[in-house]
Amino acid sequence: MPDIDQRLFWPGEFGFCPHCRSELGDRMVSGRTRKACPACDWVHFRDPAVGVAGVVIEEGRLLMVKRGPATTKSGLWCIPCGYLDYGEEVRAGVAREVVEETGLEVEAGRVLWVASNFHDPAKLTVGIWFEALVIGGNLQPGDDAVETGFFPLDELPDLAFETDAELIANLRADR
Repeated sequence: MPDIDQRLFWPGEFGFCPHCRSELGDRMVSGRTRKACPACDWVHFRDPAVGVAGVVIEEGRLLMVKRGPATTKSGLWCIPCGYLDYGEEVRAGVAREVVEETGLEVEAGRVLWVASNFHDPAKLTVGIWFEALVIGGNLQPGDDAVETGFFPLDELPDLAFETDAELIANLRADR
């Protein structure tokens, strides 16, 4: 994927300095144009959020959720995922997201895939997909999901995210 043009203004980017309230201007910092305060020299380094996903495969079938109406890419399917909370241990975040979306309790294992997500320019993320082992719970949609299901890797529903498709292609190749 190409780098996002950092000169463009994205929703959520600071327009005014949080320290002195001066309007921010553009300044070259570390080889990139960034928003910076001309009065107090504060520089806005906009960082991506961290997303986590739990990859549950049972009997050759992948656990997926159909995204609800209040979500990005509503009506399409994805691997159970979400944003890591500030201060949350990454594997605990995976377990939380999977139980919130599917009702299944999981233990997060090894990292399967890491990728930059550019599907929402207002909130860029770095996604980390973990192998996840079901240790309890009951399969039922929750929070952001309206349906859950296990699908053969070669018979998947319409996917919400290109990065899920890339991971699934790798899983197929590893079989």
